[in-house]
Amino acid sequence: MTSNEQEIRALIEGWAAAVRAGDLAAVLEDHAADIVMFDVPPPYQGARGLDEYRATWPGFFEWQASGAVFEIESLDVTAGEDVAFAFALLRCGMAEEFPASPTRLRLTLGLRKEDNRWLVSHEHHSFPSEDSPTAESEVRDLT
Repeated sequence: MTSNEQEIRALIEGWAAAVRAGDLAAVLEDHAADIVMFDVPPPYQGARGLDEYRATWPGFFEWQASGAVFEIESLDVTAGEDVAFAFALLRCGMAEEFPASPTRLRLTLGLRKEDNRWLVSHEHHSFPSEDSPTAESEVRDLT
């Protein structure tokens, strides 16, 4: 693993810890001023800029305070010298829902290095659509 990959992994793990703690300042810390985020809830055109990104978090923190879980299960990072991307699967929801529905939140991040510091410039969260075919049925359809 390169030092850039290690730095980005630490950045993402720190961001997830800040989300769990409800620490908005720390959540925002490593995000670019021109961040674009596509999230599960509206606005569907995305949040553009740090002010809009900031505005998406209070409702999530309230929901999380009611007992929701936010944990990284897997994280993959690919980094060059000044751009990188990462994707992860997260447990995001109420713990009691996980046994019946093992669906995971999907996270994709685009990062760039500015002034020798990694910043998240694109963030995308999604859940698989419930009316999409399952991976098993997709494989079955291909055979």
